[in-house]
This record gives sequence, structure tokens and C-alpha cells, in this order.
Amino acid sequence: MRRRAGNNSAKEKSMNGRIARGLALAVATAALCGGAQAQDKWPSRPVRLISTSVAGGNIDVMCRIIAEKLSLRLGQPVLVDNRPGAATVLGTAEAAKAPPDGYTFLITIMSSMVGNRVLRANLPYDPVKDFEPVTQISTGNVLLVGPAGAPYRDLKGFVEWAKKLGRPVSYGSIGVGTSLHLFGVILEKEYGVPLNHVPYKGEVQATTDVMNGTLDVAWVSILIAKPLASAGKLRALAITGPKRFVAWPELSTFAEQGFPGFEMPVWGGAYLPAGTPKPIVERLSREIVEVLRMPEVSERLIAMGQLPIGNTPEEFAENYRRDFPRWEALIKASGAKVE
Repeated sequence: MRRRAGNNSAKEKSMNGRIARGLALAVATAALCGGAQAQDKWPSRPVRLISTSVAGGNIDVMCRIIAEKLSLRLGQPVLVDNRPGAATVLGTAEAAKAPPDGYTFLITIMSSMVGNRVLRANLPYDPVKDFEPVTQISTGNVLLVGPAGAPYRDLKGFVEWAKKLGRPVSYGSIGVGTSLHLFGVILEKEYGVPLNHVPYKGEVQATTDVMNGTLDVAWVSILIAKPLASAGKLRALAITGPKRFVAWPELSTFAEQGFPGFEMPVWGGAYLPAGTPKPIVERLSREIVEVLRMPEVSERLIAMGQLPIGNTPEEFAENYRRDFPRWEALIKASGAKVE
């Protein structure tokens, strides 16, 4: 007996539909499993660490200390890629646009996330929406330094000299809107010191210009300043922060010398591009925290003026977003502009 064509067609369509749905479910399941396996196997190739500092700068040295130990813990090379420029904007923007797969992360200073969004109307990244906070690396202190042969020996002497100079004192920092620039703004606004800001790509060049007389003073890190001051090539005037720093206990703070207002912390942190899977964010955070706990790492960071922190992504996000209003208010009050 001949089968009815209509019944056969209906059965075939039903069977094809079931097969199609089954294939779709299998593909979706495979994709989910593949994604989970990719996260479980992370990292399976070298990881890129973007530094917003020039080679030899404070952040660059910090990145290389961390990268060395992190490579051993991850079982893959962590390669430092220096991307300085535009007061950390260039490197930070590049990190924001990287694929969110855990193979590119950023270590930078607070101005990347706070100062630049106030100063730049067309900032090519959103500090909150474009990044996953990983961990706070450290808090640090910076110094105001002058030439070894300066006619003043301390901060009070510098302020008196500056007010009698007859021209604005030139001071260097690592860029417009950075905390180092804003400390200069405080000195000018609060204490009447006539200043002219000169932004640099890195603190090494600014320090060199102070020593050769091209620049009057500069804001720099302990890493750069201490060896030169100890060798008699530079004069350290005061250090920021609420108290003296353990790596340089002889150097008094601004507040101790009668100039309060320089107590706010300067921090550095690690970030991944927004959308990076949470297991990767948490794994990278845990591994960096373990690196920061290593005695040989913490000792080196402290020696360069950085107090290791190491916290969870959630704690770091809360801390740096809490700092936004304080620094933004200072920037707006200063009248600072991108130069």
C-alpha cells in the first residue's frame, strides 16, 4: 500500500525540527563548556601588562617587580608593555579597548581614573564602565625636591625664597591632573607660592632638569629621589602623607613643617577590561595579592616609597570610587586644564 505523501512530509518536518533543536542545544552547551574550559585553563599563553609609565619610572619598576613573580605563579610570561603619554591617557585607553579575555591588564596611578575624567572632555575611556578593578597595588608618598646647591635647606626656606624670586617657580610633575601636579596646586593656592607647572612624561627627566638647573623643583618618588639626595646631587624638602615614610624616616612631612594639606594618599592599582569573566578577575586578583605578600616583593616596594596593599576587586572598587569626589573637588577648585 502506498503511504500518504502528506503524512510523510509532516513526520519529516517534525523530525527535522527535533534534530535542529537538538543540534542548537548541543552547540550552545559546547559553547558554554568551551568558555568555562577557557577560563579554567587561563592563562594558556603570555599575558600583557600595560604600564602607563616610561621605562625606569616608579610605576614601571613596580610593574616589573610584580610581573617577575606573577609569571611564576601563573605559569606563563607576564610581559610589561610601556605605554606612557598624555598623563597616562594613552596606555589606559589602550587597556580599555583590549579584548576582555584576561590576556591584557593594566597597572596605573589614580590620576588615570580620577583626574583625567575631570580634565578631559573627550576622554577615550570611562574609568568606571570600561574597567574591572582587580586589586589596589599600593599607596605611596611623593617628595618635593630642589637642586643640591639651592639657597634654601627646607620647605619653609623654599617658600620664602619662592615668594621673593620675582617670577613663578617652575615645577615638574608627570602630567596634568596627576596627584603630583595637584600637590603643586595646593602649594600655590593655599600658601601663595607663585608656580608654573611643567608637565613631563616621566619623573626621571624632571629630576635631571632640576639637577642641571633647567627646572626649579619637581615632585618625584622616593625611588628616584633618595639615591640622588643621599649622593648629594639633590635636596629633598618634604614628603607627602599623614606621617613619615618608613623607607625614609629622616625626612619630615609637609604638615610637620607647618604646611598641612598634603596628607591624601597616592595609589596605584590593577585593572582588566570591562567584561572580563569574573573567575579570571578573581584569579588575577588572588595571584597579585599573593605576590604582594612575598617579603622580597613588599621590601622592594617599600624601599621605593610604596606601601603594598592587596585587596579584593570589590574592596578596591569601593576605595577608588570613594576617592573620586575628593580629588575631583580639588581639581575643579584648582582650575587646572589640559595643556
